[in-house]
Amino acid sequence: MRYAGTVLMIGVSTALAAAACGDDGTLKPLDAGGAPSADASFADAPPAGVTCAADNGGIALPAGFCATVFFDGAGAPRQIAVTPQGRVFIAVPPSSPAASDGHVLALFDADNDGVAERHSTFGTVGGNGIAWSAGQLYVAANDRIVRYALPDGTSAPTDPTPVVVASGWPTTGDHTAKTVAITGDAMYVNVGSASNACQVANRQPGSPGVDPCPELPTRAGVWKIDPNGTQQSQTAAIQIGTGMRNSNALAIDPSNQMLWAAINGRDQLNDNWPGSFTAAQDKQLPADEVVAVPAGTDRGWPYCYADPAAQQMKLAPEYGGDGAKQDRCAAIAPPAVALPAHSAPLAIVFATGTQFPVAYRTGAFISNHGSRFDTNAPAGELHGYDVEFVPFASGQPSAAPQKFATGFDAGQRPLPDAAPHRPVGLAMMPDGSLLIGDDTGGRIWRVYYQP
Repeated sequence: MRYAGTVLMIGVSTALAAAACGDDGTLKPLDAGGAPSADASFADAPPAGVTCAADNGGIALPAGFCATVFFDGAGAPRQIAVTPQGRVFIAVPPSSPAASDGHVLALFDADNDGVAERHSTFGTVGGNGIAWSAGQLYVAANDRIVRYALPDGTSAPTDPTPVVVASGWPTTGDHTAKTVAITGDAMYVNVGSASNACQVANRQPGSPGVDPCPELPTRAGVWKIDPNGTQQSQTAAIQIGTGMRNSNALAIDPSNQMLWAAINGRDQLNDNWPGSFTAAQDKQLPADEVVAVPAGTDRGWPYCYADPAAQQMKLAPEYGGDGAKQDRCAAIAPPAVALPAHSAPLAIVFATGTQFPVAYRTGAFISNHGSRFDTNAPAGELHGYDVEFVPFASGQPSAAPQKFATGFDAGQRPLPDAAPHRPVGLAMMPDGSLLIGDDTGGRIWRVYYQP
């Protein structure tokens, strides 16, 4: 997988333009760097009863788009699943590691006005990942994955006691949340790394990396299991991807069933290696990566990181790198798409349906939770706190990401604590409108295009 020239790069301090509407309501082409093309047609109109929020519920969208507040007060909602009939299910983790209040939030917009007037909860298993497939709802807690029999058209399982699909998965260290994606009889599970860069002393200045990294057999990768199985251990699962520090964002491209991931890159180059990396470089390095994940994928963590300006993988300082060396990383292709450093992509969903214009129907939306390393970032240099759209063609990214939903931080500082919203979950509704979830303010938006 290679960059297509430079069009798939986001300049780390350059804001890409948003789509504009012409006087006739059609989308105008944007400048190079991932804009919708001029052949974007009218979208299907939203239902007559939809009234978008006056301020889009506190977010900014490209011209022609608007949002309702689909639901408020969801707690700390994470990933979102939607059935073909429009039933919405959201994984809500426990309120603290010691709490037992995790659950599934079920939402339904019965009158199709863009607001979920029906809401309920069920279960005691909460977590990050969730998926619905063939009458089964799967919920990924940190240590296990369960499934409920839940036919489409209903908002509660037929049996309140779930079946344990997988159990005993690792829960220690830095990245414990699990994400799941399903296609046919294959379920893919992200298991994040237990550390930042597999150092002898995690996140400590000057501490060298352990070589080989002992995490890689069980962490920092993607595993394949049977969604119809029970009590599956990680040791019996098939590892299809490795060297992927934390792929919290997983999704299947419906056009070809390829698995894609958005990977959170490593942190603290300047904090831990000030002799090799400046504070300014730390804001630019490394890129967060968007990649396809065929069987046998190796993205090089912890030995390598993505340098977006050089469009190369570079050797990490823990393993002798100085910001220029490639060495053992030279054979690893740069990511298909490079996102700004520390954007923290947490969800990815491929566009479906016809509610959005043609230009937004082939590609992927990515939610970026936002950097915690630049507490007073100027608005024009903000990394994350947004949802981006990556156009695709023939199963590959075809242009650079473009900002789609912004303003989750509301201009408040210091970050991340002062941000009223931070985007996480994404899901397409059956008509092609988009749900966006927020694990800080507990809000769920439904985004429409109104031609």
